[in-house]
Amino acid sequence: MYDSVLARWPDDVEALDVPTPYGSTRVHACGDGPPLFLLHGAGTTSMVWFANVGELSRSHRVYAVDQIGDAGRSVHDGRPITALADLMAWLDAVLDHLEVDQARMCGHSYGAWIALHYALHSSRVDRLALLDPTACFARWKLSYLLRAVPMLRPNAKRTRDFLRWETGGAPMDPACLEIQALAASFLGAKVVIKPNPKPAELSVPTLVLVAENSKAHDIRKLIARARRIVPHVETGVLPGVSHHGVPTGNATDVNRRLLRFFGKPAPVTAATDES
Repeated sequence: MYDSVLARWPDDVEALDVPTPYGSTRVHACGDGPPLFLLHGAGTTSMVWFANVGELSRSHRVYAVDQIGDAGRSVHDGRPITALADLMAWLDAVLDHLEVDQARMCGHSYGAWIALHYALHSSRVDRLALLDPTACFARWKLSYLLRAVPMLRPNAKRTRDFLRWETGGAPMDPACLEIQALAASFLGAKVVIKPNPKPAELSVPTLVLVAENSKAHDIRKLIARARRIVPHVETGVLPGVSHHGVPTGNATDVNRRLLRFFGKPAPVTAATDES
């Protein structure tokens, strides 16, 4: 299933296995230009970016990463991932091996949480894009957490049912849905969820895009807090999609907004809203 999605990527995609102290990290790279790292959400793989990499790689060297300790083709056979410091050291090692000194970074959901922390941790990040970020600006909705209780003992059926509920029955790419469903039984590393990031300390231009129909959090509160506390922030709403519909359900819109943001020559000077 993973290979069937990878076959839809640009012809020049390279599969790189990057050595780190935590194990081998699979990175799919394509295109030419400024480095752009894509970090997927928990329980998925880098394959979720299949509808984005073609456009993004026209102007960037795109690196789509299979997170260490999660499903995918990274092999977590080194040091354990037990704390935020481990995730930061892991990403440091990935960028070191790829000889990347400055990069744009984009993450979705838990990947956005990691990307935000990394932008606070490292001066290598020069622009940051967060797609429906979780636990960064707003709390989880109680209804979402209650609906996710069966996921404490996940299996493929429960994952499919949960995703269909959260997306409101909107179509999801069948292969990506199946990868995520099958990944539910993957015995990965414990997900690091603490400490909470401090987005008010961000010093780089930041784009926050929320899913209009997200059931994960209150998007109005999320946008309001981001605009209030982040110095150089743009915000926007991705219409007609839910949290788990990003980034495939609205790829054309996501790509347009990301390219517009990453193509800007200078930081914005005030909070703006492009929705």
